[in-house]
Amino acid sequence: MIGAGTIGSALDEGGLAAERVSHRFVDKLVLDGVSLVAAPGELVCLVGPSGCGKTTLLRIAAGLEDIQQGEVRAAGRVVARPGADLPAERRGIGFVFQDYALFPHLDVAANVGFGLASADAARRARRVRETLAQVGMQDQARSFPHELSGGQQQRVALARALAPEPRVLLLDEPFSGLDVRLRERIRDDTLHVLKESGAATVMVTHDPEEAMFMADRLVVLDRGRVEQAGTPDEVYSRPASAFVAGFFGQANELGGAVASGGVDTPFGRVAAPGLRDGARARVLIRPEGLRLREAGDDPACPAKVIAARLLGRSSWIHLCLGRDGAAGEGDAHHRHFHARVPGRFLPAEGTILAVELDQAQAFVFPVSGTI
Repeated sequence: MIGAGTIGSALDEGGLAAERVSHRFVDKLVLDGVSLVAAPGELVCLVGPSGCGKTTLLRIAAGLEDIQQGEVRAAGRVVARPGADLPAERRGIGFVFQDYALFPHLDVAANVGFGLASADAARRARRVRETLAQVGMQDQARSFPHELSGGQQQRVALARALAPEPRVLLLDEPFSGLDVRLRERIRDDTLHVLKESGAATVMVTHDPEEAMFMADRLVVLDRGRVEQAGTPDEVYSRPASAFVAGFFGQANELGGAVASGGVDTPFGRVAAPGLRDGARARVLIRPEGLRLREAGDDPACPAKVIAARLLGRSSWIHLCLGRDGAAGEGDAHHRHFHARVPGRFLPAEGTILAVELDQAQAFVFPVSGTI
């Protein structure tokens, strides 16, 4: 996390901070003491499953939802605290909605210029031209929203948010309505535009891969609470909980008990720092943490291939432990595992392979209620 001194400096220069924000809808607590900071020029991704409070936090920061508890500051001033919410239009915060929310009766130029009503005509026209060029939409200035593709509408929505030169920008699932191939290209373009703008940006997504691609820092939410915050590398390589480890991709899961500071698995021993001997533990192993090679005469951990599928950039291998695939009959977790191998690797069904464990891709967590 950014240090306290840096936070103060970031906010003075135009960053955003939400501190201990809690929010309830009737009898449901959707945010429970959530804090985050985005510095100028930094892109923070707020990530988590549907219903974890991501969009609610964005709406509170933008002024679209009254704050109930906590505080939001932008560019060194308080914009939201209970009983003292600054109107959305006075916060200097740009917002890109999930459905883009373009005005259907206005053309692209008028949509982009909508937030520049207080500017003189010359400056308004200049900023419309600049921001449309920034997102590659200058040739569509006289088109109407219904004449645009989904990707073009997303670009116009981004241009409209950028036109007033906000110091803080919020994006709510901005790529969710795009097909997969278009999404990859648009989000790459958007990342460059956002970095060029210098705004402190917070983007909501439920897609872990998208968050890793876009973010300088991640804030992972679950059930209204921050599970972990840090750089993508920190969160992925050193997950703070089983939830975080599992959120960033399917994991093989095993159970066990801690003994002498570790947990024994069919693939070898995995260290269990901080857990007492005898504690029940969950071991999560990412599919890329299972390395496969030819079995040879007497592999330490043989496994039989059930199926192999090419996913494009990698191959997905279904495995059963043992030469006959019958090891661990009493535990489904021990019978069936998944491995991900870079590139094309398609061993025939029934092939016996040796499995080795990459310790950096294995994580041990206490079973709930044990340490």
